[in-house]
Amino acid sequence: MLNFKNLSLRRSTRELLHNVNCTIHQGQKVGISGANGTGKSSLFALIRNELQADTGDFSLPPKTIIAHVAQEVSAVDVDAIEYVMDGDIEMRALENDISRAEQENDGERLATLYMQMESIDGYRARSRAAILMHGLGFSTAQETNSVRSFSGGWRMRLNLAQALMCRSDLLLLDEPTNHLDLEAVIWLEDWLRNYAGTLLLISHDRDFLDKIATHIAHIEQNELTLYTGNYTAFEVRRAERLANQQSAYEKQQREIAHMQSFITRFKAKATKARQAQSRVKALERMELIAQAHVDSPFDFAFRQPDKMPGMLLKLDKAAAGYGDKRLLDEIDILINAGDRIGLLGHNGAGKSTLIKLLAGELVLQDGERTDAKDLNIGYFAQHQLEQLDGEASALLHLQRLDSEAREQDLRSFLGGFAFVGDMATSQVAPMSGGEKARLVLALLVYQKPNLLLLDEPTNHLDLEMRHALSVALQDYVGAMVIVSHDRHLLRTVTDTLLLVDAGKVMTFDGDLEDYRQWVKASLKELNNAEASQSTMPQNKQDKKQQRQNNAANRKRLKPLRSKLNTLEKKINKLNLEQKQIQTKLSDNGLYDENNKLELKNLLAQQVIVSQDLMQSEEDWLTLSEEYEEMEKLQ
Repeated sequence: MLNFKNLSLRRSTRELLHNVNCTIHQGQKVGISGANGTGKSSLFALIRNELQADTGDFSLPPKTIIAHVAQEVSAVDVDAIEYVMDGDIEMRALENDISRAEQENDGERLATLYMQMESIDGYRARSRAAILMHGLGFSTAQETNSVRSFSGGWRMRLNLAQALMCRSDLLLLDEPTNHLDLEAVIWLEDWLRNYAGTLLLISHDRDFLDKIATHIAHIEQNELTLYTGNYTAFEVRRAERLANQQSAYEKQQREIAHMQSFITRFKAKATKARQAQSRVKALERMELIAQAHVDSPFDFAFRQPDKMPGMLLKLDKAAAGYGDKRLLDEIDILINAGDRIGLLGHNGAGKSTLIKLLAGELVLQDGERTDAKDLNIGYFAQHQLEQLDGEASALLHLQRLDSEAREQDLRSFLGGFAFVGDMATSQVAPMSGGEKARLVLALLVYQKPNLLLLDEPTNHLDLEMRHALSVALQDYVGAMVIVSHDRHLLRTVTDTLLLVDAGKVMTFDGDLEDYRQWVKASLKELNNAEASQSTMPQNKQDKKQQRQNNAANRKRLKPLRSKLNTLEKKINKLNLEQKQIQTKLSDNGLYDENNKLELKNLLAQQVIVSQDLMQSEEDWLTLSEEYEEMEKLQ
């Protein structure tokens, strides 16, 4: 267990935590929530003994194995899968010990080490690492690529895989989904739910927390409060507390009255029906959760577009890609005022390509594009954070958009995005990723777009800002197309889901839970396709070439069948040896002190036979799959 007793923690002169008293028990999965800067990451540093408590005590059981995700990855020339396997420190140490014992020809020591390796499932380390890598989006071919060859985001995935590889008692994860797509997030959820140790998880993805967390530790006003249940349960509990605050209640009532007024005025009008329905849904959600966010520093709304054409943008038989490579083809999309579209699809399927095409950053390779005369696109993408002027302030960025606006009006607008006081006039360069993302959103909102194109807008945003963005998007009167791994955002602001898959864009008939099941099924199909790709004939081969390939395959089948027969005989023999050893080990007399050497030799023999049997079975399975694939080609 983790035990905090009268604990206070400071960073420099600032107190982050004051008089914390709580206990986290073994096996609990605790989501750590709180605004940016409240001390969540500092809490992790305390647990890892990188910070010391100013007062009070923190303790955890001795010899607790702690795993965490390193924030940087050196550009090393090591195979990716070997890098991931390095996360199993005990296995690597045993490998080194076994290597030394083999060099010293120390049979007794080897027997002990072999048993230890088997007891920790060390012989399956490579297989475990491959499963982790694949779940996080790496292909089989990428397993042997050097770490140096991957981009920064993919190296962070390798760091995450390395942390998961560790057979830890306590796992600390700080925003693990930031560099993941939705498919990898879904896989990670399942993995963490099955994790046997204690988990502390910092995340601003409420759906992710809801699926995993058994408790929420919320940091607010220097206090840490531990709640039982997932994030939704925490919000309800906290809302009940905040509902007692009269000012919070009054603010929520004003918001409800505003939204109800819109519903009353426009629900009967066909052009506004969808927007009115969105507000009905928003009201249903507000009754449960809005009061948990009444003290949020964010309070903004999308400005009314100057013009709102009925048809905003149309793609007809469009194709898109890069250079000579075509990623998407036969795209037919019609975006009308009020449409709320979420894009789904595997990593690399082309979601961001489609967003760039809609934004006009990519030129059509084929087909036609029709833009409304008064189309005004607001486009958010991660690369725009780097395009901010680092020497300029948030206020100056806004003044460049509207030089005639009063400074006080611009400051008031920026205040809704928590750029208040000196924050509004400070240089952008030192800002965090979350602050830069808020500024890009503020600039986008100010320009009153009638079509929003949002590519992962919640990356770097904390839960309060995500909630504020969700509420603002619910109230937005224009059309939007969103790519996001934040399912809560997709669920609350979109009405239509489009699936980008196999070079096509099509309507997805289902909800996000249906998509979760589709991901699992389609990933399995992709794995099978990848495994058999090398043996599948090319589509354009003529009949003569096909006959030649079939003849070659038949010729190759004979030696494969022979190898399979040999392996089957070997497996039968090893199974017999294994049974004989087990019979000998069941003899109680073998455990007398006089038979100590014989026992160790027998145990060593058992490990060797088990290893040989496991390897032979894996070889047999590999050859069997190859044989079956070749048979299909006949």
